[in-house]
Parts: sequence; C-alpha cells; structure tokens
Amino acid sequence: MFRRLQSYQVIVDVLIALFVLVFAINVNTGDPSGLLGVGMAVAVGFRRFSPGIALGVAWLAALFQMYALAVNPSYVDLAILAVIYATAAYGTKVVRWLGFASIFVGAALGAAFIEYHGNDFVLTLHLNATSFAEVAKFVISLGLYGALLLVILGLPWTAGNLVRTRSIARASSRAQKLAEIDAEGAERDVIVEQERNRIARDMHDVVAHSLAVVIAQADGARYAHATDPAAVDEALTAISSTAREALADVRLLLGQLRHSQTEGPQPALADLGRLLDQLRASGLTIGFDANGTPLPLGTGQQLAVYRIVQEALTNALRHGDASHEAFVHFEWTEDDLEVTIRSALTSSPATSELRVGHGLAGMRERAALVGGTLTTEVGDREFVVHGVIPASAMVQQ
Repeated sequence: MFRRLQSYQVIVDVLIALFVLVFAINVNTGDPSGLLGVGMAVAVGFRRFSPGIALGVAWLAALFQMYALAVNPSYVDLAILAVIYATAAYGTKVVRWLGFASIFVGAALGAAFIEYHGNDFVLTLHLNATSFAEVAKFVISLGLYGALLLVILGLPWTAGNLVRTRSIARASSRAQKLAEIDAEGAERDVIVEQERNRIARDMHDVVAHSLAVVIAQADGARYAHATDPAAVDEALTAISSTAREALADVRLLLGQLRHSQTEGPQPALADLGRLLDQLRASGLTIGFDANGTPLPLGTGQQLAVYRIVQEALTNALRHGDASHEAFVHFEWTEDDLEVTIRSALTSSPATSELRVGHGLAGMRERAALVGGTLTTEVGDREFVVHGVIPASAMVQQ
C-alpha cells in the first residue's frame, strides 16, 4: 500500500503539495473553507507514496466540489491528472484498474455536472415538440463534454502505464544481464575448478609415483649397503634422477596454478618405455606386450593412458607384492585401445574391502574425460585395472 521513496522524492512531493495548496488558496475556487485545496494538495503529495490513498482523496475532493460547492472545475482540478498518472505508473494492479475505471466514471459525472450546472437543465422535462430539440442539444453537448474529459483523463493514465511498462522492461533487461554475468562467472568458476582438479591429479600422479620410486630405491640401497656397495651408487643415482624429474614436474604444475599459464609438454605413449625402466630400476618386475595395429591417439588420450599405467604400477610398487611380475597389455582394436594392468596383491581382500583412494578415482576420471571407461577387479591375490580409451576422440584435440 505504501511505496518506499528516496529522500529527494519526498522533498519534491511535499513542495509540489505546498504549491498546490497555496495556489488553491490564492485562486477563486468557490471554496471558502479551503477544503478543496487541502484535498487536492494531499492527493498530489501522496500520489507516489500511496497511489491508492491519493486516488481516494482526489475522488472525495471532486465529489465535494461538485455536490457540496457546486462550482465548475478550475485549474486546481489539474492535480487529478497527476493522481491518475500515478495510479498507472506506481499503483498495484487493483489501484491501476481503479484509476482506469475513474477515467470513465469521472468523465461521465464531470460532463453531466458541467452541462447541468452550466445550463440549469432540469432532467424531468415534458417531452413535447419544443423540449425534444432541447433534449437532443443536451445529449450532444453531454457527449462532447464526456469525450473531451475522456481524452483529458485518459492521456495521463496511458502515459503512466507506458512508463510502468518501460520500467518493467528495463528491470527485466537488467535482471537478464545480471543473470548472464552470473552464468559467465559460474562457468568461469567451473573452468577454474576443473583446471585445479586437473593440476591436483597431475600433482598426485607425479609426487606419488616419484616418492614410491625413491622409497623403493632407498630401501634397496639400505639392504644392499653391506653386500653390494655398487648397488648403493646405482640406487642413489636413480633417487637423484627421479627426484630432479619430480621437482621439475612439480614446478611446472605450480607455475600453471599460480600464473594460469598454458600447459607445458605432457607425457605421451613414447614416454612409457622410460616410465617402465624407472619402475623396473625400483625393484618392480614389469612385463609388457601389445596386440593389434596401433591407432593415432590425441594428446589427451595419450596422457590418460600414460597416467593410468603410471598410477596402476605405482600402486603395485607401494601396496602390492613386488616380488611377483606386474604385467601391462595393450590391445589395439579398430576403434580404441584397451589397457590392462595386472599386479599381485599381498593378500586377497574382498571387493567391498578395497578402498577407493585418490589414485583410483583419478584414473577413472582421466578415462572419462577422454570418452573412455576404467574398471578395477580384485581376483585371487591379483588386482586388475582395465581401461578403454577411444581413438575417435582424437579429432577433438
């Protein structure tokens, strides 16, 4: 019922109301009591704060003017136009349509009052040859006055409705722009989060693999120290090499995270031989074979295969039975590459007891990102990782 106004709007409306009141007092309105001027001033002052109250006060003032004062409209009545405009521009749905109805009711009553009061016409005429012409003249004059008042009262209501429609359209446009900005921000946040997750996966793969190799080499050197000093030198050399490579990879990943740089060179299928040699040097026996005709894979597919093999063999080195051979098998089909890594377990846990950590989740996510799948299976003292990487997705790289 009441609208919240800015401070300057309140000041402007109060000043306009005071102007209407002073103007009504100084102009001969035929109202010795000044109630007409007070009513119109209140109506104008409340037109934006409460259009419904303003319309009611304006109606009371108009009825007071017509039936109590019985005076013709004056300049003070122009305040009604501002009230009707406010009902359309600022009023609720009910107030807006009450303002619309007031146009027709006000035009009819106003025209009847002007014609009746101006001509001192008596409605109870006897219909005869002479009075019929007077009736026709009265009806025509009444219609002209009514049409004129309809136009005068209808224009401000139409203008207010247009302003209201424009304001709603502008608000809708602003809301749409804000929604688009929010959508862009959300999309940007998703992209950033995906990039951070990718870097986290790479960090996990690099650090976990490198630390597993370093630990295995350090343990081997400690056991061989008394019997084979030369093996200690080889182990230390492997530890140094692995640590340097891990440090370089970590620096690259941190640089991407800090500066949002473009991706640096990523491991590919051609680097698998070096990865297998590095793990063999750590004490893990690894067998490898491939069947079928190799297909060209995109960068993303090659990185996914490399990381899956790396993670599976690193898990075999850390958690499996390194005394048994781990085996990597590539099966090339017409559409994809099937990767199978088998490794021995120290025991035979039930499938439900196998804890899915970041490594297994990361392998599944890497396969899914390039359109492939990855499954794991626990057998009799054996852990099997099976991934299917499609070659068709290379076109999108």
